[in-house]
Amino acid sequence: MPEPIADSDSRLSLLELQCRRPVEHLLAGEYRSIFRGQGIEFEDVRRYQPGDDVRSMDWKVTARTGEPHIKRYIEQREQFLYLLVDVSASILESPSGRKHATIVELASLLTMAAIRNNDRVGLILFSDRVELVIPPGKGRRHALRIMDSLLNFRPQGRTTHFESVLNRFGHMARKHSVVFVLSDFLAADYLDELRALAGRHDVNAINILDAVQSTSGITELIHMRDTETGDHRFVDLSRAARQVRPHHVDLQEQMLQAGISLMEVAVGEDCVTALAGFFQSRQRRIADETGG
Repeated sequence: MPEPIADSDSRLSLLELQCRRPVEHLLAGEYRSIFRGQGIEFEDVRRYQPGDDVRSMDWKVTARTGEPHIKRYIEQREQFLYLLVDVSASILESPSGRKHATIVELASLLTMAAIRNNDRVGLILFSDRVELVIPPGKGRRHALRIMDSLLNFRPQGRTTHFESVLNRFGHMARKHSVVFVLSDFLAADYLDELRALAGRHDVNAINILDAVQSTSGITELIHMRDTETGDHRFVDLSRAARQVRPHHVDLQEQMLQAGISLMEVAVGEDCVTALAGFFQSRQRRIADETGG
C-alpha cells in the first residue's frame, strides 16, 4: 500500500532537517572560507584627532568646515546571496521530478549556509518571465520562506528565457553580490548578459544534468515531445549520438570563456558531496591565483 503524500509543512520540515546537519558540519565552513565580505565600507566623517591616519582625510569636508575631518570605515562582513532558479517545464516536468528535487536541495543548502554566515539571501524564480521575487533577508523564518517557495511554487511560463531574470537581478543588486544561477541551461542568447553581470558580481552557474543514458546500438526512430514548447518530433538516437556535441561540453567552454564558475550536478547525485567539491575546487583556484 503506497504511503500518503506528505503535506506542505511536513515536506518543508523534512527539507530543513535534511539540510541542517551537512550545513552545520561541513558546508557553512566551506562557504565562509570562499565567500567573504568585500573589505571595508564607508560609515561617516568625524573631526581629525592626533594619531589618525592622514590618508583617511576627507579634504572636501575639511575645506568646507575649515577644520580637519577624516572618513571612518567599518569592515563589511555582511554579504548578499541571490539564487536565480529555473522553474520552466524542462525542470518541473522531468521524469519523476528529479531535476526539480535536485535544484530544491542545492538551493536550500546554499540558503542555509548563507543564513548561518549571517548573510542576506534573495530568491528569483524564473521561466520565460520573472515568476517570483523574494528580496534579500536574514534568519530562519526567511530561509524557510525561500525553501517553501522552492518546493511549492507553480509557475505560469513553460519555456526558459534568461534575459528578463538577468535584467531584473541587475536592477535589484546594488552592491557586489554572490549569485548562483540554477538551471539545465536549455536556452540560448544568455551568455552576453551573464558575462556582463560577472564583471560586477561573483556569478556561479549550476547545471542540472539528466542521468546518462546510453544510445549505443539503437538505430530506430523514437517519438519525442519537448516539455517546454509541446512540439513533437522523431529523433534517430544513433545519428544524434554520432553528430551532436553534448550540450554540457559547449556550456563548459562558454562559462570558462565568460569567467563564470560552473558546477555540474547530475540528477540522483549526492548534492552535499557535489557542493562541497565545488567549494573546495574554488578554494584551490583562489589559492593558486593569490599564491596562498
